[in-house]
Amino acid sequence: MGFERTYNGLFVGLTTLDTIYLASNVPTNNQKIVASDFTIAAGGPATNAAATFSYLGNQATLLAALGTHAIAEVIKSDLAKCQVAIADLAPNNSQVPPVSSIIVTQSTGERAVVSLNAVKTQVDSSDIPADILTNTDIVLIDGHQMAVGQAIARLAKSKNIPVVIDGGSWKSGFEHILPFVNYAICSNNFYPPNCNSVTEVFAFLDRFGINNIAITRGGDSIQYLENSEIKYTDVPQIKVVDTLGAGDIFHGAFCYYIMRKSFANALIASAKVAANSCKFFGTRMWMNQGQL
Repeated sequence: MGFERTYNGLFVGLTTLDTIYLASNVPTNNQKIVASDFTIAAGGPATNAAATFSYLGNQATLLAALGTHAIAEVIKSDLAKCQVAIADLAPNNSQVPPVSSIIVTQSTGERAVVSLNAVKTQVDSSDIPADILTNTDIVLIDGHQMAVGQAIARLAKSKNIPVVIDGGSWKSGFEHILPFVNYAICSNNFYPPNCNSVTEVFAFLDRFGINNIAITRGGDSIQYLENSEIKYTDVPQIKVVDTLGAGDIFHGAFCYYIMRKSFANALIASAKVAANSCKFFGTRMWMNQGQL
């Protein structure tokens, strides 16, 4: 990365332990299958984005609920390897953190996921550390800790810190975060209330004064809004091994590149990173073997 400035990012939201299997197919009812490969890693949109942001050369802090359970220690160990700092919203919680079971289909790279997400680990905004935004240059919010996300977004806006949302899907409460958002990076599964088309999604987000909006569509081109016009940028075409976490990785890369490039060029660079990650099994192997 040369002598580029290092930026500090705060990533707010979900942390899980991902158990990831590579298999020939997803099992049917009452079927047992044997996986051809297996890995575990800390997961969740904000978590994978933080790991990516750190890998690219910045300083990442994850604001999430972890606690003291033995599984939380496994998550912390993986994040330590990724050089991601942790601000724990539930440091005294002894309950098991969310665990995701994931099967990646070997022939297509598509994934099937069963997860509890943050349903049982919601915390109040009063649990936010008082100095959490000190020296922070950019914030990403994935919407899984909505009360915390709302408070952080409002505070970041007051400090002129850019806020990015990971719009993987619409979550109730996002409407209270959107007024403070600078960059809305959404998937094509993100449909706010009464929105049934991409045009309506862009119009919905634009009404909140968000000037930079993009919708990723897997291996298809990215749609984005620039000067009130919907434009497209292609993504790299690759042989896909595993799509797990690609959107999260895109968001982490976007937080890195938007501090250095224009909106359109940050999207292009982020798509390259996300596509590269899909060449490898799991959400970490690309960091060990991939070339950007």
